[in-house]
Amino acid sequence: MDIDQFSRIHLQTMKDLMIHSIERRDFLKGSLAATAAAMIGGTATGLRACEAKKVPLGKADHCIMIWLGGGMAQIDTFDPKAVGNAKERKAGAYYPSVPTAVQGVEFCEHLKKTANVADRLTVMRTVNHPEIDEHAAATNRVHTGRPTSGNIIYPSIGSIVAHQRGAAGDGVPGYVLMGYPSASRGPGFLGAKYNPIYLLDTKSGPAGFTHPDDVTHERLERRQQMLSTMRKQADGSAAIANYDQVVAESQRLSGPQFMSAFDLEKEPASLRNEYGGEFGQRCLLSRRLIERGVRFIEVSHNLNFLNGTGWDTHNEGQVNQHLLIQELDTAFSALVADLEEKKLFDRTLIVIATEFGRPPEFDGGGGRGHQGSAFSMVLAGGGLKHVGAYGVTDEKAKKIVEKPVPVADFHATVHATLGVDPTAVLYDASRPVPITDEGKVVGSLFG
Repeated sequence: MDIDQFSRIHLQTMKDLMIHSIERRDFLKGSLAATAAAMIGGTATGLRACEAKKVPLGKADHCIMIWLGGGMAQIDTFDPKAVGNAKERKAGAYYPSVPTAVQGVEFCEHLKKTANVADRLTVMRTVNHPEIDEHAAATNRVHTGRPTSGNIIYPSIGSIVAHQRGAAGDGVPGYVLMGYPSASRGPGFLGAKYNPIYLLDTKSGPAGFTHPDDVTHERLERRQQMLSTMRKQADGSAAIANYDQVVAESQRLSGPQFMSAFDLEKEPASLRNEYGGEFGQRCLLSRRLIERGVRFIEVSHNLNFLNGTGWDTHNEGQVNQHLLIQELDTAFSALVADLEEKKLFDRTLIVIATEFGRPPEFDGGGGRGHQGSAFSMVLAGGGLKHVGAYGVTDEKAKKIVEKPVPVADFHATVHATLGVDPTAVLYDASRPVPITDEGKVVGSLFG
């Protein structure tokens, strides 16, 4: 073999090696991309969580979520059907229905005020999930958009909105909860910074933001010195860092910008009367809070059991269910009118949510069981293109006939309305977690 032949063979070998190296590199890059996609979504569809997808985004700045803990019966409220008979165990609605401001859409007779503003809302009649046995599991599903997991604590929708958009004003929190705190309503892996500020008393405001009368300046100084000594002993502790963050936040929020919102006496007596009782005053307070820049507010309506059981209408709770519905009707319709008066309605998304619905059949005590296969939740305001009702169920409000809305899709629609990309990715340490569980926005509500 002469030198020229050797050179040609050597050159060809080098070319082959280079081609093989490029092909191998491209293969590895493709494999890594596929692995990342699998980590995020588990399947090829999981790519939608990290790809730059075009989704409709609204311009709402605030959200007030009214929580009906216990499970609102859709057939007795926003998706009425033919009336049944509890005594005879004849499946059906408990109340007759009335027409609304939207032709062809009817609500139960105890939602007359809400019926008059039906053109400003959309009842999502086909929300569904598989959780029916446990209130806690269903509550978690609706608040986080996901089933519970053994190795990750998912953040609630309120914490995600606060994380993504922050407060809309200075000196106020991003997320307020009027009700009892729980893991389902918490920040999950996002951390303590995105916990809600919660309150049980609308008059005094959050507990712990003001010093008790018997704590003098001298006593406070001694406590601070003791705390400083303990902090030095635990220097570098993550728990101490989280505690300091919470304390700093509470001090920031104890100023007049936030605390003045709780003085409902500043509102005209006529307006306070329009909102109704304790629950209505919570809704009024919500309006005052968003005026100051709170981004997301959850208002519980299961703190006062007017019917004996709240929205969990097993047995005798069904008999006086109308008292709960009427109170919701009064407060919700007043909130809509008040927000419109203050020019805040299109900037504020109102959500009525519950953990699951109720079947058309009556139980042995004349009440209803649990149903997750089809139930109703409501969206109002927020600049959406409202249609009164979205989705169709069968003659018993038990099965979905048209346009199902999985809870993940409901979450995606809420996020999108608030200008949050539902396909964005959060991180639990280094683990990517999409904001929604592959939820799809109900695009027809966006003009």
